[in-house]
Amino acid sequence: MTTSSFGTPEEPYPPSNEPTVGDIIHLPTGTYVTAEQMLSAATDARVVYVGETHDNPASHRLQLQILTAMAERYPGQVSLGMEMFNTAQQPVLDRWSAGELDEKTFLKESAWHTSWRIDFDYYRDLLLYARNHQIPVIGLNATKELVKAVGETPLEELPAELRDQLPEMNLDDPYQRAMNTAVFADHAAGNKQMERFQKVQTLWDEMMATKVVEELDKREGNHRMVVLAGGNHVRFGYGIPRRVFVRHPVSYTLIGGRELVVPEEKQDRLMDIDPPDFPMTPYDYLLFTEYESLPGNKVKLGVRMKEAEDGRVIVEEVVTDSSAEQAGVLSGDILARMDDTEIKEMFDLIFEIGRKQEGDKALLVVERNGEQVELTVTFQPMPKMPMGMKK
Repeated sequence: MTTSSFGTPEEPYPPSNEPTVGDIIHLPTGTYVTAEQMLSAATDARVVYVGETHDNPASHRLQLQILTAMAERYPGQVSLGMEMFNTAQQPVLDRWSAGELDEKTFLKESAWHTSWRIDFDYYRDLLLYARNHQIPVIGLNATKELVKAVGETPLEELPAELRDQLPEMNLDDPYQRAMNTAVFADHAAGNKQMERFQKVQTLWDEMMATKVVEELDKREGNHRMVVLAGGNHVRFGYGIPRRVFVRHPVSYTLIGGRELVVPEEKQDRLMDIDPPDFPMTPYDYLLFTEYESLPGNKVKLGVRMKEAEDGRVIVEEVVTDSSAEQAGVLSGDILARMDDTEIKEMFDLIFEIGRKQEGDKALLVVERNGEQVELTVTFQPMPKMPMGMKK
C-alpha cells in the first residue's frame, strides 16, 4: 500500500496560492486570515509570543498591533515581556511603565545604547504605548555578566553569587540542539563553539521562561502577557514557550514573520544555514513582510571620542569627509554643547545625534585652547568608517 504525501510537518495544509507581502496565514490549517481574525483568535490565549526580526520595522508594527489588541480586550490585565531588557533593568522599567521617566532619562538609566545596541526607533512606539497605558514592561533576559560567565565557565564552577542566579537549565532539548548544530556546521571550531552557544541559548530561554512564569504567578486572575523575542527563541515553540508551559501550563499562541522581499543591502542579514526538518509548524500565525529599513537616513557626527573622568567628551580623531570634519571639528576639541543641550557626558551627545536626520543642522560649541568656538554641523550619511570609529 502506497502512502501519499499531504504536505510537510511545517506546512501540513499548503496554502491555496503563493503569499504576498501583508498576507497572514494560519499555518496549522493553511488558511489565510485577516489581521482582525488573527487578533481575535490569538488574544484568547494567556500568552502571545511574537518572534521578531530585530531590525525590521514590520516586526515591530505587528507587535504593537498585538499589544494594543490584548490591552483593549483585557484592560489592566496585560504585561509586556521583552528579551531586549535584562533582570537588572527592572527598576527602571517599572518607573517607565509608571510614567515617571521621559525618553532621554529612560534611555540613559536603562543603558539602552550599550545593553541592546539596536536603534531605539524600532521600539519607541511600542514602549510609548506601554508607558501611556501603564502596561508593566518586564525585563526577561539574563544579565550580561551571567551570560558571559555561563559561556566561559562550567556551570558547577560558577561563583556562588552567579550560580544562585541560574534558572533551572535543561541543556538537552533535541530541537534546540539540532538547530544550534546546523548553525555551527560550517565553523572550523564548530563543536566547541556550538556547546558554548548551547549553554548560552539555554540560559536565555530558561531565564526568559522563568520571568514569564514569575509575572503570571504574581498577578491576580487570568493575567495575560505579550512576550517579544527574536524568532529563534519562539519559532517552533521549543525555546521560551515550551519552557514556560513546563513550569506553568497555560494557553499560548505563536506569531511570527517571514521576509518575502529582502533588499540587496539587507541580504547579508540572512543566516545561510541548512535548518533541520522539525515535525511541527514554526508558528500558529505567520505574517509575510518586506525586510524594511527605518524611514530617513540615520547620521553620525563622525568622530572617535573619549570621556574624561569629569565627564568631558574629548575628540580623539575625526573621520575624513564626515559631518564633523566639514564643520571644522579638530582632534583635541572638547565637545561642550549641541544646540541647547550641554554635553556633560557622552550620552548627551549620543542622544542628540540620534534625533538628527540627513540635512539637519546643529550648533556645536567646542572648547579649543581655552576658548569656546561655535561650529555649524550639517548632518549627512557617514562615509565608510575605519575600524574603531564611533559617533
